[in-house]
Amino acid sequence: MIAATLAVLMLSVSQARSEGSIEIKSFSLDAVDEGYQTSLDAEIVLNSTLEQALEKGIVLYFVTKFAIIDSRWFWLDEEVARSKLRIGLSYHALTRQYRLSGRIITSQSFDTLQDALHALGKQHNIPLEVRPSLKQDAEYTATLQIWLDISRLAKPFQLEWFSSKDWNLSSEKQEWRIRLPVVPPQSLLK
Repeated sequence: MIAATLAVLMLSVSQARSEGSIEIKSFSLDAVDEGYQTSLDAEIVLNSTLEQALEKGIVLYFVTKFAIIDSRWFWLDEEVARSKLRIGLSYHALTRQYRLSGRIITSQSFDTLQDALHALGKQHNIPLEVRPSLKQDAEYTATLQIWLDISRLAKPFQLEWFSSKDWNLSSEKQEWRIRLPVVPPQSLLK
């Protein structure tokens, strides 16, 4: 019985590895002096096609998007706040290291792909861009998703995306109702 359960568990792990996946484990929205910031933890697994592309020098860009949406029954929904982070994952054959780079994060190098994917899944203190129409006391719809940005790949790979599911890597889109945390009062001492 235990051996059969272990075999099924190992089969499901190997299938997830062969298919690749992104699973969001946790998320938080925090009020800070400057406004709001988001943090999330995700598990990212690449399939063999994406690993091979990475080892051949192709940079894989991952996008994390969190949005706060004001759902209106009389007009189109309005995005009142968002954070969008694009991080590039690359492999440098000369140094045999994986590298993460992006606009908000500092460039980091890793010896193994697992270490790089683990760091990619830990995104903390990402600032939230807020529009003036955001209200403190209102209830909003929040959405969160992480995906491999195919539009940043070279054109031949974008065409291959149409015929192969190996290049389609995305988390499920999370959606929930939210009230904003209270922003701490500004310090009066200077």
